[in-house]
Amino acid sequence: MSAPAVPSRGEGGFTGMAWGVLLATLAAYAAVPGTAFQYDDFRVVVVDNDVHSWAGWWAAMPGMRPLTKASYVANWIVSPQPAGFAIAGAAIHAASSLLVLALARRWLAAFAPALPRPGFAALATALVFALHPAQTEAVAYIAGRSTALSTMFTLAALLAWERARDGSPAAWRAATMLLFVAAMGARESAWTLPFALVLVEVARGERMREALRRTLPFWLLALVLAALVLAIAPYRQLLATSLAIRPPLDNLVAQVDSVVYLVTHPLMTLRLNFDPDLVARESIDGAWLAKVAMLAALLALGIAQMRRRPWLGFGVLWFLLALAPTHGPLARYELANDRQLYLAIVGPALVAGVLLASWSARRVANVALAALAVVLGAATFVRVTDYASEVRLWEATVRASPGNARAWNNLGHAWQVAGDREQARAAYERALAIDPQHRKARGNLDALGAR
Repeated sequence: MSAPAVPSRGEGGFTGMAWGVLLATLAAYAAVPGTAFQYDDFRVVVVDNDVHSWAGWWAAMPGMRPLTKASYVANWIVSPQPAGFAIAGAAIHAASSLLVLALARRWLAAFAPALPRPGFAALATALVFALHPAQTEAVAYIAGRSTALSTMFTLAALLAWERARDGSPAAWRAATMLLFVAAMGARESAWTLPFALVLVEVARGERMREALRRTLPFWLLALVLAALVLAIAPYRQLLATSLAIRPPLDNLVAQVDSVVYLVTHPLMTLRLNFDPDLVARESIDGAWLAKVAMLAALLALGIAQMRRRPWLGFGVLWFLLALAPTHGPLARYELANDRQLYLAIVGPALVAGVLLASWSARRVANVALAALAVVLGAATFVRVTDYASEVRLWEATVRASPGNARAWNNLGHAWQVAGDREQARAAYERALAIDPQHRKARGNLDALGAR
């Protein structure tokens, strides 16, 4: 196995960079104590007695996402107010950002050994992950915690795998397995970890056969965990619901639009939307074929660059792999959400870090990274303030999707709860103007009564 990464002379040590990432993250998320419960937060936290006490949690076992629910219990016992939940989400995100920094330092030493400033590239990778505003939905939205918590355990598992190169491999690989179990206990989408381990090994120059042999225990563990998941009734119900929403092949067709949306909207242009107005298509046209060609080209680029430029191949394939659980054959009610980028952003962040570190003009690169961090951090801070109330979040949503009837109905409900019946009425009427068959908006408007 290769030696551990060592920072280049003059670039500073891990501690200094870690403090920089931590302080930047805390500044960007400084507004989280002022956030409120939103949308599914009420269903998964506020009215769910299973997460209000350890006795309730235990009585619900075996159940879905036990570690995520355990984290809710811990929060609720300390305080049932949303501030504590949001602060915990920010702490999880900060921990994940530091894990990304540690992983990037090690990976770049192997993926880009000739890179002149690997420490700078690792810092840039961690800052993009920490400060990108698309991450806010997994942090400030409490119902999105399963994504952030599972990601933290996944990244910790990958770091434990890397630490096995330093010595005591049996202990560190055992730790990797335990963290894999924890990641699955937070969210079932962590099943991609064995694929990620193989991707890391191949990017390090290992042959595919040897990478599969080395990671065999994790594939066996994944099969055991999959069997356990399917043995739990709520997971079987989730699978049945998914198949009832949309057939697998139809969902794959729809997910082409979703993945392209995530790339072109929240990832590249920072256009965030709590409830994207995406509809599963009923037919294939030229635009869809063009999107398929774009995604196929991206996949081909990732595969082709795994030997020549491992950092690029790894970044591209990581991005696609991380999206696979939520954008595969199994349907969800929402075709896409910003938080689905949470783990995937590590790939583009790594590529951005290498590109910045490759600039010969170091001062220009330093200024560019500082400017990027300020822009992303400011956008994140502003986005977090949208979570200060239900009204603010749904107002931001209808600005992003003015033709979204569901968003207008939810804005109306938020106004009604806030006590403004006229604003609520106007929002319900707007929802019905967009979709006259929207039953919830019609029922809500009728319940308001005459003016």
